[in-house]
Amino acid sequence: MKNGKSIRPTKKQKELLTFIEDFIAEHGYSPSYREIMAGTGHTSVATVSLHVNSLIKRGHLRKRDRSARSLEVVNPTRKTTEPLEPKQLNASQEKWLVNKVEQFFKAAESAHSASEPELDKLYVLVGALKVLGLEGASQSYGARFSKLKKRQASQEYTV
Repeated sequence: MKNGKSIRPTKKQKELLTFIEDFIAEHGYSPSYREIMAGTGHTSVATVSLHVNSLIKRGHLRKRDRSARSLEVVNPTRKTTEPLEPKQLNASQEKWLVNKVEQFFKAAESAHSASEPELDKLYVLVGALKVLGLEGASQSYGARFSKLKKRQASQEYTV
């Protein structure tokens, strides 16, 4: 840093910095050096390390401590409330996800009664389907969720 101001990053360093910032915004924690390597097209972790150390020296990144995933962007360009574009699922991912949700619902429906934590999990899963754009699946599971909730409520009153 010169006179308290950071030195502008090189083009490669800017790409790396943008990747780190986007990764943190999406995941809530910083990427590993291997994730940075894969995400930026580098072929060596050592090269990533050189760029990261240079960005730290130039005042664009800092490490919170000596632990893994401790990188922080000093002056983020992305607002923390700015949402990332949602990732689109491909057909096989959608099928896998719906099958997993189906397994959870079958287990809850076959049980004598669903516990509150199980119902909470199902509620979150139905919401996740909606967020991911699987509106039809969300609606069909929403109806099944309502039936499970009513069944639980009626069992609570008879006990």
